[in-house]
Amino acid sequence: MTLLLNCDLGENSSHEHSNVDGAVMPFIDQANIACGYHAGDSGTMAQTIDCALQHNVTIGAHPSYPDRKNFGRISMDIPLKELINLVKVQIGTLIEIGKKVGANVSYVKPHGALYNDMMVNGHIRSAVMQAISEYPQELKFMLQATPQSDMHEQEALIFGLDLIFEVFADRCYADDGALLNRKLPGAVHNREKMLSQVAQLKNERSITTVSGRVLSLEADSICVHGDNAEGVAAIKQIRELIQ
Repeated sequence: MTLLLNCDLGENSSHEHSNVDGAVMPFIDQANIACGYHAGDSGTMAQTIDCALQHNVTIGAHPSYPDRKNFGRISMDIPLKELINLVKVQIGTLIEIGKKVGANVSYVKPHGALYNDMMVNGHIRSAVMQAISEYPQELKFMLQATPQSDMHEQEALIFGLDLIFEVFADRCYADDGALLNRKLPGAVHNREKMLSQVAQLKNERSITTVSGRVLSLEADSICVHGDNAEGVAAIKQIRELIQ
C-alpha cells in the first residue's frame, strides 16, 4: 500500500507558521493550505506556497466555514448557494496567489467542521463538489476514506471529479469510520498511538476503532494536523513508516 503524506498548514501566525511549515514540509507530499476563513491570510498563503515549491510538495486549498474565532471547528448553518460561493472564493484566493509565483493548486480539502459536516451530510458534500467542479482547471477533491467510499466515488462522477481518499494518523476513529469527536477523551492520539495507527494503516490497510473494532480502509494519503504538536514532532518517523 503506497500512502502519500499530507498536512494542514498555513494556520499559524507568521513566526509560528514558518516554524511549523519548515519542520514538516521536507517530509510531506501534499500541503493543505488555509485560505483565510479559519486561519491564515494572503501573507501566510504566499509563505506556505513558497515553502511547498522549495520542497516539491503538491499544493491544495483548505477552505472552511467563515469562523476564525473558533478555528473553523463549529458547524454553521449556511444556505447551500452561499456555501458554494464561500468555498469558491477561498479556492480562488489561493489559486491567484499561487499564479503570482508559478504554483499550481491541485486539489481541495475542506477544514474542520465543514469537513466533518460534509462527511455526514450529502447536500453539503454536493455543494463542496459543485464549488470545486466550477473551476476551469482540474482540481481533485480530498475527503475521508470510509466504508462509504464507493458511494462517494459515484457522487463525484456526477461532478466530474477525481477523489483523493485520506486517513488520519493522529485521530481516533469511532466504530462507524467517522473521527471521534474532539471533545471526547482519547480523540487525539499521543505519539505512541499515532505511530501504531500509521503502521497498521500501512501494513494492514486498517485502523482499530475506539472500542477495539478493526475497520478496513483503502486510502491514498495519510494526514497529520499541523496544529498538533505531537504530530509535527513525529513527522519524520511517520515518513519513515510509510515509505
